[in-house]
Amino acid sequence: MTLHLIKLAVGVRDVEHLTAVQAPRLAMTGGGVRAVPVHTRQTPKRATDLLPGGSLYWVIRGSVAARQTLLDLESGTDSEGDPFCRIWVSAEVIPTRPLSHRPFQGWRYLVPEAAPPDQKAGDGSDLPPALQAELRDLGLL
Repeated sequence: MTLHLIKLAVGVRDVEHLTAVQAPRLAMTGGGVRAVPVHTRQTPKRATDLLPGGSLYWVIRGSVAARQTLLDLESGTDSEGDPFCRIWVSAEVIPTRPLSHRPFQGWRYLVPEAAPPDQKAGDGSDLPPALQAELRDLGLL
């Protein structure tokens, strides 16, 4: 079973801002794929369930709003002897249908059944985020 990860995008305003924040860290992998490293302290124990096919879902301002395809997990120890994990994700940020989510620390596993679908044209994605949120609250989106 393919698993996903979910993580808070602290200080990020929206999907466009997430892309802008990640732009300076953009790198090319050995296979010529554009990728972005995401640093965390804990290494997922279920890495074989995450790769290939998993995604990192981003919670932005209380809603799951985007995802990026997981490419690789890299564990190590920093200069002070503390463990870390570098999660490599695709540079492509894919907006998802917003789904409310409570705050949490670090990252969590996300089963595919709980993951929101990708946003498609005609489902309100062309509306301003504030209007989308209001229409969602009213049950109209």
